[in-house]
Amino acid sequence: MPSARNLESLKKLNRLNVLSLVRERSPVSRQELCGLTRLTPAAMTGIVRELVELGYVQEVGLGKSSGGRRPVKLQFSPESGYVVGVEITRQKTVIGLADLQAKPLLIKEQSLDMSDPVTGLRELIPALRRVVTDSGIAEARILGAGFVFPGLIDKHTKVLKRAPNLGEAWRDLPVKEWLERDIHVPVFIENNSNAAALAEYVLGQGKETKDLVYINLGEGFGSGVLLGGNLVLGASGYAGEFGHLVLVEDGPLCNCGNKGCLESLYAVPALVRKVNNELPLCPDDDPLKKIFLEQGEVGIKDILVTAQGRGSYARQVIEQAGRYIGLGVASLINLYNPALVSLGGILSEAGNLLLEPLTEVVQSHAFPEMAGSTKIQISRLGKDTGFYGACVGVIEQLFDPDRGGQLLD
Repeated sequence: MPSARNLESLKKLNRLNVLSLVRERSPVSRQELCGLTRLTPAAMTGIVRELVELGYVQEVGLGKSSGGRRPVKLQFSPESGYVVGVEITRQKTVIGLADLQAKPLLIKEQSLDMSDPVTGLRELIPALRRVVTDSGIAEARILGAGFVFPGLIDKHTKVLKRAPNLGEAWRDLPVKEWLERDIHVPVFIENNSNAAALAEYVLGQGKETKDLVYINLGEGFGSGVLLGGNLVLGASGYAGEFGHLVLVEDGPLCNCGNKGCLESLYAVPALVRKVNNELPLCPDDDPLKKIFLEQGEVGIKDILVTAQGRGSYARQVIEQAGRYIGLGVASLINLYNPALVSLGGILSEAGNLLLEPLTEVVQSHAFPEMAGSTKIQISRLGKDTGFYGACVGVIEQLFDPDRGGQLLD
């Protein structure tokens, strides 16, 4: 005879399964749910009653009848709870709230000093609480919090092993343990590019495929890979370090300690440094040179804006970056044969100026059988893809029975 604990676990599993089906297939009837789960009508009636009482499911009208009474349709209520999403980078920290379909309610950028992880994460908690207060949502309705970092996250322990783009102090940090001390809801921790790939799969252009690569082209270059709808994490969880493909033997020193990494050549800090070093040699009538002479230096936004001008130095730099990045993308296509490669991060805002030379290089360096069937597109999720990934990650964790199904605890 099953123990009381096993019966309770089975009951919770059935409730999670039904709730997940309602979430995925809304509107759906009890009869349809019985067919999908093989639960009896009596059991389904009890489960649905509980989910309605908890506020996760609502009745929304009558469906078509195939004979007899018209079935009552059920719909998931995404505003029955909210999650916090946080993306931490060197330049900014993005904090926001979203409902249980990852629809954002509020997104704010914070200037927090993350050079020291202990101080930075300590300051993050009150900043997070201020954003929740500003949203007008009661803390009791916050069901989980997702945090994404640009670094190596051990998939077993959720220890951040190393984050070169945040600084040398970011090594061997039990970030999940630290955050759970102050945040009394389930916590999701992941690498920012892996989380962004998950967001692209659930919310973005990846909805139509289970095999995709998301590439973050920002302060660092990272990638997240999904094959068969599952994140490719590797033995420890460190897979996807796209920016550390070595393209130039004995090239520039990268902050990872190696030389000639793609990131050391064309990630935003390297690209801006290269441009400021070379601008003194450009003609004075070049649009970017004019800004340089006025300001003394230029930033990535200046480069992206002036790159729109034909024949401009900035345009040449973006096109050259596209070609180098294309070499890395070709390697990923040869390795993984994805249906979609989605480009995000601030460099992707260059649009076709970056995409066209990148695609040309892919066509000439990837296997034609794979390159021809791979779409390469700019992500439509915009600059906050990491935030969306943090939200999607914690929502999936809340619904996943293999990770405790914490939503119904």
